[in-house]
Amino acid sequence: MWLFDKDLWIEIFHTLSKNMFRTFLTMLGVIFAMIILVLLLGSANGMSNGFNKLFAGTASNSLFVWGQSTSEPYKGFERGRRIQYKLEDADILKKQIPEIEVLAPRIELASHRGTVTVYRNGQTSGSAVYGDYPEIDDITKKKLVEGRFLNQTDIEHSKKVCVIGEETYKLLFEKGEKAIGEEIRINGVYFTVVGIYKPNNNINIDGENAVFIPFSTFQIAFNSGDRMGWMAIAVEDNTPVKFVESQIKSILKAKYDIHPDDERAIGSFDMSEIFNSITAFTTVLKGFSFFVGIFTLLAGVIAISNILLITVKERTQEIGVRRALGATPVIVKRQIVVEAIVLTAFAGLVGFSISVGILSLLDAMFGSGDDFPFVKPMISIPQFIISFVLMVGLSVLIGLLPANRAVKIKPIDALREE
Repeated sequence: MWLFDKDLWIEIFHTLSKNMFRTFLTMLGVIFAMIILVLLLGSANGMSNGFNKLFAGTASNSLFVWGQSTSEPYKGFERGRRIQYKLEDADILKKQIPEIEVLAPRIELASHRGTVTVYRNGQTSGSAVYGDYPEIDDITKKKLVEGRFLNQTDIEHSKKVCVIGEETYKLLFEKGEKAIGEEIRINGVYFTVVGIYKPNNNINIDGENAVFIPFSTFQIAFNSGDRMGWMAIAVEDNTPVKFVESQIKSILKAKYDIHPDDERAIGSFDMSEIFNSITAFTTVLKGFSFFVGIFTLLAGVIAISNILLITVKERTQEIGVRRALGATPVIVKRQIVVEAIVLTAFAGLVGFSISVGILSLLDAMFGSGDDFPFVKPMISIPQFIISFVLMVGLSVLIGLLPANRAVKIKPIDALREE
């Protein structure tokens, strides 16, 4: 096979090494182009990974629904009527909407009792106090520093236990003091601390200065009855959250005699909109990075073509002799194209190595931080393969220009060239 012809590679190496400085300058454009391409793609991937880390632990297909005041009169009810959900609403929604994967009823103490006092040994924290089911941890994951989160046994036995945030711990306990097993007082009711958490990411829905107690315990301790503040809902994969949201609102509007066109009575927040927006942003960013990188690479490859045109001019006599000795146009053209591929591929690999080193340095500097969304800024194997194939393909196309120029040289004219 001609590709493994030893003489071919000796000729290519000899040709490229005759003027090393010019060869280096020729490759420089492709080296910088590959560095720019890989840095852009790697940075886009790093930002995408950073956002994934930022949202880790928060269900991307989650939805939050709460009651507000009506804005339309309906069935004898005046506008401005406050909608208060009941615990039975959660069971109704789960039975009627099979696409709901997790539904966690929630209630906050401050929402119906005014000021909350969380107290211990003369210290107060002013924490938000939530009555929750263990399922809430499936929607907004808490990273436990110590102890455990609420479980089903706490619900079934209405245990007076609580999980507190790191900020709450700092306000109620001395540094290094043991908190697990100790008691805190919430509006005069004592609870035993069983866990300390910190948010799993920067999407801090509940904050670090919060206290979680079992929903059933909340009902008894603070006489909330069957009231429910709001619902945290996770929707099955491949099911649009908007579809489930519209079903929920239809069911609740019918149950609470809310006007079908009343858009204010039921409040909701679709977490998937944030995820979809970020996904769209990172996709566009990757596409733009690839677009800019490829055109930069094209400029570098064109520079190689221009240099090869000059080389062909300088090698007129050599090409003429080869043609006179029987070298066919295909053989002459093949050597020029292979030279273009060798220059481009080698320069591309050098640029790739340099850019990977830069990305590794950036990852070491910023990848471990919690605030900056930049994690593992490396290009994927498919991205590298596509980039490399495109680079080689461009070099073949660009190499054909000097190659065609070379085969047009007539042997008799070449031999006369001074």
